[in-house]
Amino acid sequence: MAYTIDRLLTGVSFEDADTSTRAALQAKGFGVLTEIDVTATMKKKLDKDMKGYRILGACNPGMAYEAIGIEPRVGAMLPCNVILREVEGGTEVSAVDPVASMSAIDNAELHRVAGEVREMLAEAIAAI
Repeated sequence: MAYTIDRLLTGVSFEDADTSTRAALQAKGFGVLTEIDVTATMKKKLDKDMKGYRILGACNPGMAYEAIGIEPRVGAMLPCNVILREVEGGTEVSAVDPVASMSAIDNAELHRVAGEVREMLAEAIAAI
């Protein structure tokens, strides 16, 4: 089972991909709660250089509220991470597949919510 929803943005700069990704997420009701600049962190902590790599912690509050109401400990698996990764020819955007990440939890109602979130994330990624 694939664990991410991916899109390669050819000829798109890392920063332009970031801007477009945030706008597409927002259009589907997601906000970015956290941001980790992996490139800067690896340079600072390990003195290692790497291409652009950023993790956005995206959350749709309504869906998160519903999921937590169904399974209170699911918050350990939130928010939904979306990565931007500089690759040859452009930027790859990958969002976690909530269905894959929730597969370890035996709860059909939670799986239904995860399916809805997957659809919303897939639509956001396709819209970039």
